[in-house]
Formats: sequence, C-alpha cells, structure tokens
Amino acid sequence: MSGETKTQNALERFISKTRELFAKESDLDKRWTALSPILAELLADPEVLEASKSWPDCVPADGRAENLLFYEDPDYGFAINGLTKGSARQGGRARIHDHAHIYTLYGVLDGRERIERYERLDDRSKPGYAKIRKSTDQLVGPGEIDLVKPYEAHTEVTVGQRTVAIIIRSEKGGGFNQGRYNPETDGYYESLGPRQTPVEMLPKRAGAE
Repeated sequence: MSGETKTQNALERFISKTRELFAKESDLDKRWTALSPILAELLADPEVLEASKSWPDCVPADGRAENLLFYEDPDYGFAINGLTKGSARQGGRARIHDHAHIYTLYGVLDGRERIERYERLDDRSKPGYAKIRKSTDQLVGPGEIDLVKPYEAHTEVTVGQRTVAIIIRSEKGGGFNQGRYNPETDGYYESLGPRQTPVEMLPKRAGAE
C-alpha cells in the first residue's frame, strides 16, 4: 500500500482514502467529520495549488451557479468539485442557500472569503416562507474547511482577490432542487443547484492513459 500511495497523485490519494473511510463508516455525521482531515491533505498539496491557477473561473448563468467537476465516485456517489471566483466577482455574494439532502465539505484552497451561516427559526410548514437569522460570519482562508450538513442555510461572500475552493459533496449537485432564502422578505423558494463542468484537477502525467 505504501508503494502505491507514493505513486499516486494528491487526487488519487484523496479518492482512495475517502473510499476506505466510506467503506468502514456508515454513520453519516461521523463519516463527514472524519473526512475533514483527508480533505485538509488535498488542500495542502502544492501540486494542487499550482494546478488551480489554471482552472477556469466559474460563471453563474441562467440563474444557476457553476461548479467544476473533477470526479464522481461510481460506488459511493460522492463528487469532488472546484469553485473558482475571479476578480470580476469581488464583493459579490452567493444567494443564501442550502444543499438540500446532501452533505458538503467546503475547503478553501486559495484566497480568502467570508462564510455566513444561518439558523432557521420557523417550523417549515408555510410554503414560500422561511424565517432565518445569521448565526456566524467568519473570514476563512487557505486550508480552512466548513462542514455543511443537509438543509443548513449559508452563503459565501468574496473579498480580496481570486478565491478557489475544493468542495466534496455526498452527491453530485445540479440534478435536484436546493433551498433559496431571502431574509429581508422571509421568502423561500427552490431551484436547481450548480451546473457541472467537467475539468481535470491535475495535469495528466507523461505516459498516463
């Protein structure tokens, strides 16, 4: 195993360790908490940071965000996404949203941004209505990881220069509706999650198929 690990790149090591974790841990909260240090290794890899400088900027279109799609696991279903926000989006904020039923680990690879978390105060019984209140507002930088559990409302606010994140989801987004929140009107609606754009995370090695 050690010889194989040495020949694997950072992405391959992450996939291997994640699959091992998912195979032995069925409790979802424990699984996703234990995944954080594995993602931290990926974020700390200098080859990944260097490669990210060439990843295309994600561009919202037709009311949907865009994610780079690096990998989707054929057995466990988890997806590895990238999210790049160029200088044109500085000072912008994503809609306050949740990720529906999926778990998400959001790791900052490069740059800084603010992450705002919200708690929901109503009982979810009234259609088109959601009462939320900001619970945290934190500046995060490279190597910092945020675990977003199902239906937890949050948003990211850009600051400074280009920001790059690696996002691990329990299921690839874009094929199901996610919650959207407006705290000024207490409004709520649902719409499809991010468009998925397949991209290679790391350059192909010489001789690789």
